[in-house]
Amino acid sequence: MNGFSYVGNELCVEQVPVGEIVRSVGSPAYIYSQKALSGSFSAYKEAFSGRKSVIAYAMKANGNLRVLSLLGGLGAGADVVSGGELFRARKAGIPAEKIVFAGVGKTASEMREALDAGILMFNVESPMELDMLSRVAVSMGKSAPVALRVNPDVDPKTHPYISTGLKKSKFGIPADRALSEYLRAASLPGINVVGIHQHIGSQLTQIDPFRDAFDKMTAFARVLAKNGIRVAWLDIGGGLGIRYGEETPPTPGNIGTEILSRLEGLDVGIILEPGRSIVGNAGILVTEVLYVKETEVKTFYIADAGMNDLIRPALYGAYHDLWPVKRREGEGKKGDLVGPVCETGDFLVQDRMIPPVEPGDLLAVMSAGAYGFAMASNYNARPRPPEVLVSKDRFTVIRARESYEDMVRGETVA
Repeated sequence: MNGFSYVGNELCVEQVPVGEIVRSVGSPAYIYSQKALSGSFSAYKEAFSGRKSVIAYAMKANGNLRVLSLLGGLGAGADVVSGGELFRARKAGIPAEKIVFAGVGKTASEMREALDAGILMFNVESPMELDMLSRVAVSMGKSAPVALRVNPDVDPKTHPYISTGLKKSKFGIPADRALSEYLRAASLPGINVVGIHQHIGSQLTQIDPFRDAFDKMTAFARVLAKNGIRVAWLDIGGGLGIRYGEETPPTPGNIGTEILSRLEGLDVGIILEPGRSIVGNAGILVTEVLYVKETEVKTFYIADAGMNDLIRPALYGAYHDLWPVKRREGEGKKGDLVGPVCETGDFLVQDRMIPPVEPGDLLAVMSAGAYGFAMASNYNARPRPPEVLVSKDRFTVIRARESYEDMVRGETVA
């Protein structure tokens, strides 16, 4: 993985040994490589450099302010799905004119916040949301720039929980109703139709779903033009997968070639919403092995990180590679890497070969830069770990470890 390598038997992030970081900040901890973050974003920037484009980072994957600020400094916009994410993006310095607002449940107050900020575009998910946005915009004396999210009914060939472009999905407007809804949108007060939006799913590892969905999008853009609606933006969403194990997903360059080759005759800019593919392989979760528990049927390696720190294995059955922070000689043993949470589903690795480790050793759960801290919780009243950013031979704590007092702030016993 770019940014992570062994020097001798010691795992390093860029030029800093992981063990050195953990001795300073404790375990567990999320650690990110600035080199990997920058490289992943730059691949998108280069792939679409020949076209008017906005790379709106899907900050749901990792919303740390320093990560946002770093990507914003490289030219990224933001794909936000809540008022809180809008606040974070603006706090990190991302320009409002590079922010798109998606999500099926926008409230009137969130709409007002986004209109006040002057965002690039709302990605509208339903007719009732469109009506609400029209009323809010009119009440403020503003015009809301809008793309309707069109559901192309394309199978993304990924986990069903992260498939968003099928007919049965809660997201978007069905393709067969899209034209009539666009014509209605164009007639509504306070609404300025500026784009088309789609997003078919997450962790896509094949190029065919992208190709099929984009073919439908460009065909629909031409239909809209024939009906007097010329859009300025095609928002193709995100969803490009990363390598967790043996996957070989397309590259941003592959996606760029497919998209740019299909734009003949369309005077449009492109918006992309990559998230996981920028931050996923740029981060790890480091955990300390506390105990080794042998039973008649299985060996359990009990660690200080669990499903509250990385829920993907429990939620999706997701695979994360496992690297020892310090390599030991000898053979590993098949077992489960489990956490301290009081749930049977609390595991990070299940029925796999665990590297040779002893209590007190550190393990790195790889590809944890996306949907790690972002989905972490205080379940079992466990403080969330710190986040650390490494740049060359230096590391910085970009979010401090939570304290017990942090967890109860805002509560009362009276």
